[in-house]
Amino acid sequence: MSQLLNELATIAGPGGLLTGDEVSSRASGIWRSDGIQAQAIVRPRDTEQVSRILKLCNKAGQSVVTHGGLTGLVEGAISAPDDIALSLERMNQIEDVNVVDRTMTVQAGVVLQAIQERADDHGLMYPLDIGGRGSCTIGGNIATNAGGNRVIRYGMTRDMVLGVEAVLADGTVVSSMNRMIKNNAGYDVKQVFIGSEGSLGVVTRAVLRLRERPRSQATVLAALDGFDKVGQLLKTMDAKLGGALSAYEVLWNEFYRLVTTPPAKQKPPLSQDYPYYALIETMGGDPEGDHARMESALAEAYEEGLVADAAVATSEAQRQEMWAIRDDVEQTTHFDPNFIFDVSMRLSKMEGYVEEVNRRLTATFGDYTNFTFGHIGDGNIHFAISAGDSEESAREGVERAVYEPLHAIGGSVSAEHGVGLEKKPYLHLSRTSEEVALMRTLKRALDPKGILNPGKIFELAPG
Repeated sequence: MSQLLNELATIAGPGGLLTGDEVSSRASGIWRSDGIQAQAIVRPRDTEQVSRILKLCNKAGQSVVTHGGLTGLVEGAISAPDDIALSLERMNQIEDVNVVDRTMTVQAGVVLQAIQERADDHGLMYPLDIGGRGSCTIGGNIATNAGGNRVIRYGMTRDMVLGVEAVLADGTVVSSMNRMIKNNAGYDVKQVFIGSEGSLGVVTRAVLRLRERPRSQATVLAALDGFDKVGQLLKTMDAKLGGALSAYEVLWNEFYRLVTTPPAKQKPPLSQDYPYYALIETMGGDPEGDHARMESALAEAYEEGLVADAAVATSEAQRQEMWAIRDDVEQTTHFDPNFIFDVSMRLSKMEGYVEEVNRRLTATFGDYTNFTFGHIGDGNIHFAISAGDSEESAREGVERAVYEPLHAIGGSVSAEHGVGLEKKPYLHLSRTSEEVALMRTLKRALDPKGILNPGKIFELAPG
């Protein structure tokens, strides 16, 4: 092993290999307090170094776990003591912004917020937006097919990536740095790596699709007196706003109360007595007209009895305050134990599903809290559940309550964070045996020795 580490250090250059306390002193995730476990962290500066590192590790049968911003919530980047952690933190260059083609070429270690800000400097926008924007990296976003606040309009990460460069387990560099929106010449190779959680290859560079920066954002927080109004209001607003709807977030009462009551810093712009609250936002190019359309749509919703009360943001400061309410997930960490979930289903199945989850939690634990919120416009629910006496004793009961009802309604155990280790036991609830078998076939074809992020998503059976 010392020989392998010496060779890795030679490849990565000065400061490129960390061992001992330099590894264990780093947190294994932004939501975790335990240190990283690995023989070493190797930090390449370019694709060529990644290729040489993986070729060397593959020859030695050495397991490799890729690290980005470590903002994931499903233990997808957790490394074991025998692993080598491959951190792309030094591959953090924005290589090119093409204003005419509306593309940006980046290395995998660039932080999402830096991409957003560089696009903004050029009058453009990279639409992906998630709470961890200041820490997560684009490579991790691609590896997990991140979603976020604007999926309803712009889609998931895979809809914003035109091309990728990735390195296979044996060091082969697959450069599919397509810069066109339309390219139907054979298989779309980049899709193999998007959402694969670093198990099929290591994404090192990408070409991102940019959009024109919006000239206006109209934002409303609406109170609803029943879940049946959630879907009806979405349809009304989407139809009335003519394609400009960019966010439709819903907060259940318990979550709204939590994040608008001290010690939370936000104050409630609406009464805390309604069962549901919808945060609605549009992005457009006509400030006066867009705000007028939002108000007109809201008035129509009032007339139809869909909205019980509403607050309209009349300034950027008010808009930020409304989003601060939605984004203050940290308040749930005051409860111990705290289990975070990310699941998806059809909107028509959502109310019954949440009721079933709560019924199961009551039957198993009696007392519990379930703070519910999420990107409801695209069918994505987040739960922050506190139940039981300890994380160890309560985890299985809480997970079964959340995941098992998804099978009957055709839902997914993972909407936007991936599977990792945490959701691996429940993958069968969302994927058929044939689908998992095909995943294993791809894994064996691209990583026959199983060195890339081993043990994640599913077990790779012998043969």
